[in-house]
Parts: sequence; structure tokens; C-alpha cells
Amino acid sequence: MADREELKAKILDLLMTAKKPQLYLADMNKKIEGKPREIKNAANELVKDGKVEFWSSGSSTMYAAKGRGQSEEK
Repeated sequence: MADREELKAKILDLLMTAKKPQLYLADMNKKIEGKPREIKNAANELVKDGKVEFWSSGSSTMYAAKGRGQSEEK
């Protein structure tokens, strides 16, 4: 079981360095070692902390680093 703070750091790093500005939870699960539920809970804590935000295309909800998920999609 991964440490929660370590997971949060990995999620934030992934969101800041990924090619795409927004990622699905499933994308994070593929790239970060840990149980899917733990990753989801850590990502939601980052949203509550204001470091990560939800981004919606209208039909899908993704996670984005604060300020990175707006119009950087190419």
C-alpha cells in the first residue's frame, strides 16, 4: 500500500508532465503504481486542496493540474 502523500506527489507530477493537459483516472491508474481506489482518493484530495481541478468536455470528466486544463488541448 503506497503512502498517501507519495501518491499525491506522483499524481501531481504526472499531471504537470503529461503530454495532454488533462488525464482520465484510468490513465493515472496505468501510469502510477497503486490500487485504483487509493489513486482516486488521493486525486480527489488534491482537488480539495486546490492543486488539481476537474475538467469536463461535456461528456467526460478528467483531472488537470490547476491552470493547465483550460485551452491547451491541441
